[in-house]
Amino acid sequence: MTTLLEKSSIISKTKELCDQIANDKEFKKLQADVEKFLSNDAAKLQYKTVHEKGEELHHKQHAGVELSPTEIKAFENARDALFDNKIAVDFMDAQRSLESIQKEVSQYISMTLELGRTPTDEEIAEAQHNSGGGCCGGSGGGGCCS
Repeated sequence: MTTLLEKSSIISKTKELCDQIANDKEFKKLQADVEKFLSNDAAKLQYKTVHEKGEELHHKQHAGVELSPTEIKAFENARDALFDNKIAVDFMDAQRSLESIQKEVSQYISMTLELGRTPTDEEIAEAQHNSGGGCCGGSGGGGCCS
């Protein structure tokens, strides 16, 4: 099966972009921070425990259950200890940065496919500013959630 992608330089240029990302000094640091966290069982357990406890408290609160000051304080103490763990903090920062990179690269590609040209920095900024709207997003009036 021959497709447009196989006949054009799109895949070749996409691979070049991937190589550029993979060889970027900052990307390598982010990747190293993730790997350091993934190889540290204590940090992973601490992160998992805080995350699960936070989810549990959120569900209880959402169900209308009154949270006790003791369980709130226990969660806050565990969260504070997590934020004192440099490996966990570096992991969370790296995770946010990698998600941001992925979102921005995807946005450039999506807008290029929509517009038929490379979007300007202003168009990207506007799209990022408006990304909270639309159907079910809070500022759009779409009826898809009805």
